[in-house]
Amino acid sequence: MRQEQLDGIATFIAVAEEKGFSAASVKLGVSPSAVSQTIRNLERRVGLALFNRNTRGVSLTETGELFFERIRPAVRELVLASDELGAIAERPAGLLRINVARAGHMIVMQPVLRRFLDRYPDIRIDISVENSLVDIVGRGFDAGIRFGDLVERDMVAVKVGPPISAWILASPDYLERHGTPAHPRDLLNHECVCFRHLTTGQIERWSFSKHGEMLELSVSGRLIVNDSAALVQAALDGIGVIYMVNGYVERFVEQGRLVRLLADWSPPLPGFTLYYADRRRVPPKLRALIDFLREDWGAAQPQADLLMR
Repeated sequence: MRQEQLDGIATFIAVAEEKGFSAASVKLGVSPSAVSQTIRNLERRVGLALFNRNTRGVSLTETGELFFERIRPAVRELVLASDELGAIAERPAGLLRINVARAGHMIVMQPVLRRFLDRYPDIRIDISVENSLVDIVGRGFDAGIRFGDLVERDMVAVKVGPPISAWILASPDYLERHGTPAHPRDLLNHECVCFRHLTTGQIERWSFSKHGEMLELSVSGRLIVNDSAALVQAALDGIGVIYMVNGYVERFVEQGRLVRLLADWSPPLPGFTLYYADRRRVPPKLRALIDFLREDWGAAQPQADLLMR
């Protein structure tokens, strides 16, 4: 099909239905002379007169009637398809690709996934769990979730998840065998499970603060991991003391499987941020997730909180 074969069809339909150039021009939002010129070009191209013109108005010729009856169903289907496409564009649907750090998945996404998918049956989610920072735009992700201090400044950032602080945790079994630390410095004599950051390769230092006093310790232990789930499991298994953000571990404390230590020394940390590229229009599927997370975590704030970092 060539483009010129469709030129003037919408104008022809409008004139036939409105039975006049002036009425058709109002419907199409163009001048009557433009409508008239378009119809003349169409008749010239097909080589036949499609309208009778007289002082009382215009009417379809016999050939015009045949042409009108033939193309009207097809044009209606095109309009219907366009309307349906527009509805899809406004409905939360399609594949939503999210890149998230392990801790972000455990604390922000995992607790809400079932309810989010139940609410939006037309959305599919593809989650890539990666602790290292990636180019979400270059790799085709709709959004990422990281600690707020790691998000690039050219991204649109939205705070999600609970307030975050660092918890010191160990199993009752471990504490029975090794005793309970009364001060952060006591941890230097404990078996601590260390966490290695993939982005830097550095072992995480443990930070503490209380009444203006701040400490940062380089603890040691025989086990080093680079995964938050493995870190928590090591504590559950009684291997040692861990330094882990809240939001995931509370359940184990409530169940008595872990004990929180030195709670009055726990410093607040940057919370989680959902971030995405600066686009003029956020896809409905991503907007649905943003609104759901803000609603779920009780973080409903004014639109101005969508910060350009």
